[in-house]
Amino acid sequence: MTLSPFALQEHHPLASEAEASVRDYVALLKPRVMSLVVFTGLVGIAVAPTQINPILAFVAVLCIALASGASGAINMWYERDVDALMVRTRNRPLPRGRMAPEHALEFGVVMLCVSVLLMGVALNWFAAALLASAAAFYVFIYTIWLKRRTPQNIVIGGAAGAFPPMIGWVAATGQLELPAIVLFALIFFWTPPHFWALALYRSDDYARAGIPMLPVVAGERATKIQMLMYTLLLVPIALAPCFLGFAGWLYAVTAVAFSIGFIAYAAAVFFDKNHKIAKGMFKFSLLYLMSLFMALLVERLAGFPSTGWQL
Repeated sequence: MTLSPFALQEHHPLASEAEASVRDYVALLKPRVMSLVVFTGLVGIAVAPTQINPILAFVAVLCIALASGASGAINMWYERDVDALMVRTRNRPLPRGRMAPEHALEFGVVMLCVSVLLMGVALNWFAAALLASAAAFYVFIYTIWLKRRTPQNIVIGGAAGAFPPMIGWVAATGQLELPAIVLFALIFFWTPPHFWALALYRSDDYARAGIPMLPVVAGERATKIQMLMYTLLLVPIALAPCFLGFAGWLYAVTAVAFSIGFIAYAAAVFFDKNHKIAKGMFKFSLLYLMSLFMALLVERLAGFPSTGWQL
């Protein structure tokens, strides 16, 4: 039986008196997730067609990092009950009783407010609004509303993780333009096969916690079919930067090569029986996204010309 989101403290009577370590507060930030969020936000700033003061660029990246960490902390506060039931998450600070839940919530809320205000004052309020929207989407739409109610949780909720390059672009330019939306779409459509690969080999965890991830609700075959469909759908989206004129040959070759690899993994997962390939696909999916965004960053820093494929 799943505990209520606010019942865990009863299982840790000393949690309110717990003295959390610096390591516990760092864990609240979800540093692995934050690193990807920060990197894609940085690339959004770098590829924008506007020169931005390096100090302001640093502030924008810092704000994105703070908001990401704050969202992670609030997510852990709300999900401390199910985190205690899952092998992957049961050693986090809150399920282990190393931190009082209210301290995690306060930490997240204060840090989120600071990040949004700093983005608005230092850069522009449009970027600040997008930053706040991304955090609100992750906390209220994904964490509180969708995750425990529908197997499409990661499809819709994945939009929260796709905001950073758009936020970076708007921080640099003050405008939301088509290239930024394409980068948003790239992460948005990458998220389901990335996360479902994890859900396949962690399906027992999600079933135990009562979270309706697609493999738990629809079964493995349906999940694998959708994973393959999404990897195929990613190909034109991954190549769109070339046709929009803000990517060059390095990016084009990288996108084609890694898209073929992603599709090959999805096809192999379809026939796999023991989830070993699913675990490999999850790791490759991270490399896929990092490589595409790294290619964009390298091209911009090196001044490479575009492919000339503009539509």
